[in-house]
Amino acid sequence: MIKRVDVRYLKDPREYKLKDPIFIEGLPGIGHVGKLVADHLVRELNAEKVVEIYSHHFPPQVMVLEDGTIRMPRNEVYAWKSNSVSPDLLILVGDFQSISNEGHFELVNAYIEIAKSFGVKRIYTLGGYGVGRLVEEPYVVGASNLKDLVEEMKRYGVRFEPGEPGGGIIGAAGLLLGLSKLENIEAVCLMGVTSGYMVDPKSAKAVLIVLSKILNLKISFEALEERAKEMEKIIAQIKEMQELAVQQWRSDEDLRYFR
Repeated sequence: MIKRVDVRYLKDPREYKLKDPIFIEGLPGIGHVGKLVADHLVRELNAEKVVEIYSHHFPPQVMVLEDGTIRMPRNEVYAWKSNSVSPDLLILVGDFQSISNEGHFELVNAYIEIAKSFGVKRIYTLGGYGVGRLVEEPYVVGASNLKDLVEEMKRYGVRFEPGEPGGGIIGAAGLLLGLSKLENIEAVCLMGVTSGYMVDPKSAKAVLIVLSKILNLKISFEALEERAKEMEKIIAQIKEMQELAVQQWRSDEDLRYFR
């Protein structure tokens, strides 16, 4: 039976022989920015799944697979053993965040315990920062639980703007910063600026570029670039429809003048 938060290690963490791994969180959120980045890293690095997380706090449903079979919703942690150039990584990906406030705290506590079991000393959370308008050139804004990290991230082009993001950072991306501070784990949130209206691979690429520089990762951006091109076509169609709607409205207004 599944517990409220059911963490299942596939092997003892010590067997992976990771050295001071960096923990990266990329769960579904605004623009799916964090999820796109984390999923891309797992694929490009051919990372190994090491933990499965099931929970009562996920939506009450099953996931239907392409072959017609089903599986329970879950989040997963993947491990990547690097060379000497980049740090070892743990990457949290998955289907859902919690559907309740209480669940957010319980799940994030579990993520931190997983990180601690692997000896993690730094966490990067990834997400989108919705601004309510189309963004032509996405950039990355940040927040941290340590002042020194703010200055470090600025050197990679991360923006820290007073009062932003307004309203704080909701969900795992924010709670991991706060709760990890209580555990003396340093953490940074990297957020790609996005409209918030749709999945945004262009914003995800902006975050991935910054993250890859920080971690000295040599990976391809091709898959994200292709998705970004597809999304740009959709946005262009939306803009065209908006312009046609405005033209129609103006035409209707002109006709009313003659009535």
